[in-house]
Amino acid sequence: MLQRILGVFKLDKATFAEIEADQSATTQAAIVVVLVALIAGIGAAIAAVMVNRTMPGVIEGLGESGIEGLDLSMIPQMSPIGAFLNAAIGALLSWLVWSALTYFIGTKLFGGTADMGEMLRVIGFAQAPRLLSGLSFIPCLGGILGLVGWVWALAASFVAIREGLDLDSGKTLVTIILAFIGAFLVSFLIGLVMAPIFAITG
Repeated sequence: MLQRILGVFKLDKATFAEIEADQSATTQAAIVVVLVALIAGIGAAIAAVMVNRTMPGVIEGLGESGIEGLDLSMIPQMSPIGAFLNAAIGALLSWLVWSALTYFIGTKLFGGTADMGEMLRVIGFAQAPRLLSGLSFIPCLGGILGLVGWVWALAASFVAIREGLDLDSGKTLVTIILAFIGAFLVSFLIGLVMAPIFAITG
């Protein structure tokens, strides 16, 4: 499993072909996604704690700068538990939604050859670079690492989807764009539903 994760980081086509063909790798892919979900959740929770600690000082500074009428009790805090759940559940749901949309678009619109299990496997492993999101709480550097991990995972997803569906690069790119738009809309709706768990009274 570790060798496969390293192969994913290297964007190795042979690694994705191996993952696609190995039906037992579905469990491994799920483990990768769960690890990403947990680390993303922990990172989000730590970030929420840090924001909660620094926000009062920022608000007070604004008040001293001449902005009157600021009531700290009216400023909602980020719930660390809510941030953890949103990040963790979001990572799991995005894997399922992304895989389902990619499978449907790739096979129905472009004639790709794959089944849902294959897409779950290759896309699940492609999320490995997002493990860097666990470092998102580090000031300045954390945000950069999180972005690098996200972009790296997107590149890995491109290779994974191209190999998994056996499409050319053009069709793969269109598949990713359409699936991304659909997954974004689904995630946005889920975020609206889950938003109330973020705020706790200050």
